[in-house]
Amino acid sequence: MTPLGQAPLVTVIMPIRNEEAFIERSLGAVLTQNYPADRMQVLVADGMSDDDTRGVIARLAAEHPGHEVEVVDNPGRIVPTGFNAALDRAKGDVVVRVDGHTIIEPDYVTECVAAIAETGADNVGGRMDAVSDGPMGHAIALATSSPFGVGNSAFHYASGQRWVDSVYMGAWPREVFERIGRFDPEMVRNQDDEFNYRLSASGGRILLTDRIRSRYYNRSSLKKLFSQYRQYGFWKVRVLQKHPGQMSARQFAPPALVAALAAGAVLAPFSRPVRLAWAGVVVLYVAANLAASLIVARRNGGRHLFRLPVVFGALHIGYGAGFLAGLVRFANRWRG
Repeated sequence: MTPLGQAPLVTVIMPIRNEEAFIERSLGAVLTQNYPADRMQVLVADGMSDDDTRGVIARLAAEHPGHEVEVVDNPGRIVPTGFNAALDRAKGDVVVRVDGHTIIEPDYVTECVAAIAETGADNVGGRMDAVSDGPMGHAIALATSSPFGVGNSAFHYASGQRWVDSVYMGAWPREVFERIGRFDPEMVRNQDDEFNYRLSASGGRILLTDRIRSRYYNRSSLKKLFSQYRQYGFWKVRVLQKHPGQMSARQFAPPALVAALAAGAVLAPFSRPVRLAWAGVVVLYVAANLAASLIVARRNGGRHLFRLPVVFGALHIGYGAGFLAGLVRFANRWRG
């Protein structure tokens, strides 16, 4: 089934919290993989859910008696602490991460194992195919799958196979964690970015291939989307402080936009040159936003043309505002 002959033992780790409404779909997809059940351990790192998440997990485990399914307590309640706690109990030679709002294809684990075996990669992953319910959710999925929405993060929209600096979720040979350490428990968000920067700095290689397929159910409201990207921007500051050489110019564009808009709005009443410059920034951004919205809408039968500009704005303003807030919050963390 794989180039390795006998299938290696795989540990699937799912860091989740309060996923009662979705865990049946995400964990269910893990338990219906075409990978041999007796060669796969499933560890659900639960952030002390206060809904019926654990009840649903217990029922699914009982319905799939051939699988080893275990719940691992995660009192830290965030992804890195849950992932690290599960690693303590992991038996696999290959570790595969699956998120609670993602449905992996039936051959996901098989393709992860094959990609590692064929290429010698230290981390492999596939494209994040964003999907959602409702008109606004669909518009958000389109925006977060476009370069204008998320920059050059190839795993959002790329096809084929290539070496990259980051992938969605990830699958690793177990020895990678023994060599470079685990997820940084400080990183409430962006823990995968921080880990992948550390991996690349140590000489590790990260592979993106469209043979590894999954569907990510994104946020379905502007409020939740704005909050999500504000947190991404906020914690990206700590990534910058820890790994300054790994940052790219596109990650500074949203905070630069928000800073220019905010400063211009404050100073414009007192200076004509500032008013003109501020107006120029507004016009350029609105024009770029509308052009990108038109292109994305045309590729999708003209749908969501009037929603996309608002969604793009929420992505960029949320991320930029979060980044600026992070600069203030972590101002004393540049040393060490």
